[in-house]
Amino acid sequence: MRGYSSTWPTEEMRVLASNQRLGDNFIFVAADLFPPPSSAVASSVKHMAEEAVLGFLEKNEEIKDSGEFAVEKGISHEEIVNVIKSLNGARFVDAQDIKRERWQLTAEGKTYAANGSPEFQLFMAVPPEGISRVELQKKLGDSIFKIGCQQAIKNKWVEMGKLQVSRKVAHVDDSVKDMLVKINNGQALNQEDIDALKRRKLISPQIWKGYSVKKGPNYAPKRKKLATDLTRENLQSGEWKELQFKEYNFLAKGFPVDGGHLHPLLKVRRQMQMIFLQMGFEEMPTNNYVESSFWNFDALFQPQQHPARDSHDTFFLKEPSTTKMLPEDYVERVKQIHESGGHGSRGYGYDWKREEANKNLLRTHTTAVSSRMLYALAKKPFEAKRYYSIDRVFRNEAVDRTHLAEFHQIEGLICDRGLSLGDLQGVLHDFFSRLGMSKLRFKPAYNPYTEPSMEIFGYHEGLKKWVEVGNSGMFRPEMLLPMGLPEDVTVIAWGLSLERPTMILYGIDNIRDLFGHKVDLGLIKSNPICRIGL
Repeated sequence: MRGYSSTWPTEEMRVLASNQRLGDNFIFVAADLFPPPSSAVASSVKHMAEEAVLGFLEKNEEIKDSGEFAVEKGISHEEIVNVIKSLNGARFVDAQDIKRERWQLTAEGKTYAANGSPEFQLFMAVPPEGISRVELQKKLGDSIFKIGCQQAIKNKWVEMGKLQVSRKVAHVDDSVKDMLVKINNGQALNQEDIDALKRRKLISPQIWKGYSVKKGPNYAPKRKKLATDLTRENLQSGEWKELQFKEYNFLAKGFPVDGGHLHPLLKVRRQMQMIFLQMGFEEMPTNNYVESSFWNFDALFQPQQHPARDSHDTFFLKEPSTTKMLPEDYVERVKQIHESGGHGSRGYGYDWKREEANKNLLRTHTTAVSSRMLYALAKKPFEAKRYYSIDRVFRNEAVDRTHLAEFHQIEGLICDRGLSLGDLQGVLHDFFSRLGMSKLRFKPAYNPYTEPSMEIFGYHEGLKKWVEVGNSGMFRPEMLLPMGLPEDVTVIAWGLSLERPTMILYGIDNIRDLFGHKVDLGLIKSNPICRIGL
């Protein structure tokens, strides 16, 4: 253990201490017994290197080569370089870079420099009377045998028969080993020899960096530490008169100010909101993630046997597992339309169960909010409305590069009298043109609560292909009329995810890089503004 100790671990220490008594007190220098701390050694070496550089320049014009200077002073070149950089920064000296290329041995080259080249080892392993190839390979090893054969045959040192290996010359010199030893000792070789060793990957270039040094504008034989603060003690003692203060650099950049950064999803979400507001929509309240199966499925005329209502597609709650707050008169009308139909519909013809409708879940789409809003609208004298929502939904899906168990859904709907499929297509063209997609295609699709239904495809100029961008349709009468809406009122609606356009805009091909615990915080701090709708 290094450091100071209050104990006397050896007899020699006791003798040393007893020989240095003063009265009843022991006096001995612990540094004589223990090495000083490493930080103190480093500080001492740095101070010595700085004195060497400044002292030399006091009597000489220039240090021509920091490497030679370090050898001459017996100080490591690394320490000399560190001191030169420090003095150069304070303008005590002016330093110029020196770069020299030199060669160093690779691991393979070091092995051959110690043991001889493979061809020389192979030659020496062949006795005058010859040796079988199998025995020679076993003697040398596969690697040395293979390389040695190639080079020895090239040098015409040996003759390789099918079974026997014999010498063609009586004596050889290991010039490869000699060249490697010379390089290792810092001796120069001609370019032809260098090229030969390079081809065999026995040497590699190494760039040596050093400095030539002259006096700078602030040169002094000894560096005086500049004060950075004016203290009370300086003023009281009068020391401030003699202090030299460090100059302020008013052009230096301060520490970066920490501040909030908007996530790409928030930027795209904000632009989507602005587009809806420009088109005259108002936002629906979507602050309840937990929804009942009734509003999420049944009110949307989605049958209770639909696969999407299974536990492998939906997150059901354990506590509270059911809801106790449903409008009973509306529930009865929904049950009637499911079981036996009405308003010209045959329904689904099954026994509708209240316990299924009561189950609580994490909402699978924000259309559950749309059903609540339309039901509230039906309880008042009718007026046309345009609603939108952008919020989180949850699906029990396998996570991969394009799917997560939670994501954001964008939904828009228009409720008015006499709306048609043409109105829906016109609104979609207006909406998506504001996103930068003026070319749209529509494909027939099926949704339990819309008829007709259409998948929306847009031509992406950046990707140069058609991509699916959303789903749309007209809400079915089986959904709207039980709510109490007038028979001539229709609702057109469409939806899309927030993640897909964000991934396209920001060039992200894995949704886990955009949303979740794997998100790179550097992306959050440096992502550009969202340019859609601008």
